[in-house]
Amino acid sequence: MRLTTFTDYSMRVLIYLALHPDELVTIADIAEAYGVSKNHLMKVVHYLGLQGYLETVRGKSGGVRLARPPAEINLGSLVRATESSSSLAECFAPTGSECRIEPACVLRGILHRGLQAFFGVLDEYTLADAMRNRDKLAVLLKTA
Repeated sequence: MRLTTFTDYSMRVLIYLALHPDELVTIADIAEAYGVSKNHLMKVVHYLGLQGYLETVRGKSGGVRLARPPAEINLGSLVRATESSSSLAECFAPTGSECRIEPACVLRGILHRGLQAFFGVLDEYTLADAMRNRDKLAVLLKTA
């Protein structure tokens, strides 16, 4: 399975904000730290705010911060939320498939089990677990 850039950036935003627990951080700060597009991050931050992962503060002194502690942000739930529109294979699409072998194919069941195992592992971890190397992350992102 390959995660979308949207999911990747979502995790990066949360990690960056976890490094700054008592601060309002701007999207520009996050974009600069990772060397990624500010426009892409704006969409990610907006979505994460709507989903309750972030608090956003508008205005001149505004920014974003985590809406809850890192230990309460489950990685499996996050990935499910950010990957909700993608299907693992054509036969997983809710609108059906044009695959000719779908009625006889057992691959869908195998892939489904693999996907469940993938999410099962992610469900065991939180953002706090991803922050175990906090000091190294801070150095790499040039934050203190």
